[in-house]
Amino acid sequence: MNQLVFKSNDQVVTSSRNIARDFDKQHRHVLEAIDAIKGVAENWADLFFQTTYTHEQNKQQYRQYLMNRDGFTLLVMGFTGKKAMQFKMNYMKAFNQMEQQLKELNKPSYMIDDPIKRAEIWITEQKEKKELETKNLVLEQRVSEYEPKITYLDEILKSTDSVTVSQIAEDYGMTGQEMNKLLNQIGIQYKMGGQWLLYSKHKGNGYTKSNTVDITHTDGRRSVKMHTKWTQKGRLFIYESLKEQGVLPLMEIRLNSKNKLDGVKS
Repeated sequence: MNQLVFKSNDQVVTSSRNIARDFDKQHRHVLEAIDAIKGVAENWADLFFQTTYTHEQNKQQYRQYLMNRDGFTLLVMGFTGKKAMQFKMNYMKAFNQMEQQLKELNKPSYMIDDPIKRAEIWITEQKEKKELETKNLVLEQRVSEYEPKITYLDEILKSTDSVTVSQIAEDYGMTGQEMNKLLNQIGIQYKMGGQWLLYSKHKGNGYTKSNTVDITHTDGRRSVKMHTKWTQKGRLFIYESLKEQGVLPLMEIRLNSKNKLDGVKS
């Protein structure tokens, strides 16, 4: 006996070719009838699904429709005759039987009365649960591996403004005075007349921007005060220079600690 219904995407369906075969109609006429329903049924896409099949003789592909119970009912309700009525009954019975089978397969193990089937379904559920947990763990690790980690270097590269030495010092947990002294100790700058100046080998590299301010003292004296800021290029130069000395910004220290901790966990 030819199969009347079958499963597709967790639904019980039949095909337009089955309808043509069993209701003694040409397949193209069945397709035309389904296309006509498309123009009037708002939920047509929930009832019919267009696919293709390969012709057994010429091996070419042609279109066909799959339909669920509601689509089938809508299509064949106009088919008349004793033979048509009998096939309608046969199809409805087939839909009922396979839908019941599908429900049994999808029923949670605790709802199954048969102890052997209940055990089999429980084992399948546990395997699927374990597979899902494994997939989630793998995905979690992949995400953590590819998750962008913002470093101090990233902070420098994304900024364009000049900054004071106090702002740079804050990144290292220092005061401005402590940073100036450290830069002096590693040969980047020296102090003259109350001003911090770059050593000649570092001048002209675009590390700093300075501007002068005229100051009038209370006794009438006038002097010039120079305010120096570090460009992002200079900030990067400080970062690389201090890194060579083993001095890192707080952000990088925290990131390195986190990476070590993650390595221990894994």
